[in-house]
Amino acid sequence: MSALGHWYRLGLTLLLMLLPDAALAQSQAAVAEEEWQLVITSQVQAFRDRDAAEAMRYAAAAFHTRFATPEEFFIVIMGSGYAPIMDSRSHSFGAFRMIDENTVAQQVRFSGGDQKVYEAIYVLGREEAGWRVQGVQLARTAALGV
Repeated sequence: MSALGHWYRLGLTLLLMLLPDAALAQSQAAVAEEEWQLVITSQVQAFRDRDAAEAMRYAAAAFHTRFATPEEFFIVIMGSGYAPIMDSRSHSFGAFRMIDENTVAQQVRFSGGDQKVYEAIYVLGREEAGWRVQGVQLARTAALGV
């Protein structure tokens, strides 16, 4: 395992250990789970389609403040190592943890165009416009996609 992979797994383990139990209102989480997973899927599809404006639509308000245009947002994201998401062929959802009633960490696995599997943790927050992506941590796993 590379040093980067080791640090990613260590950080991911610490993140999941520090998050509170998922015993927060499970019925609310089940409904919200569909909502935030739809946001992730929609943003991923927008990235796959190279639709900068649509991808930025699902980004948290802080991204709208930081980037002057959707194109600038797209270029920075693409240049920051997230091409495996943009070039992915499929994705599936893993475990999630409610951080609080308005914040969730959602595990997502991507099958890349390179036949490798990538794992990401999406952090989403509930804003006025609904669930929005606040950040993504991405790493390649040792697995190969089929």
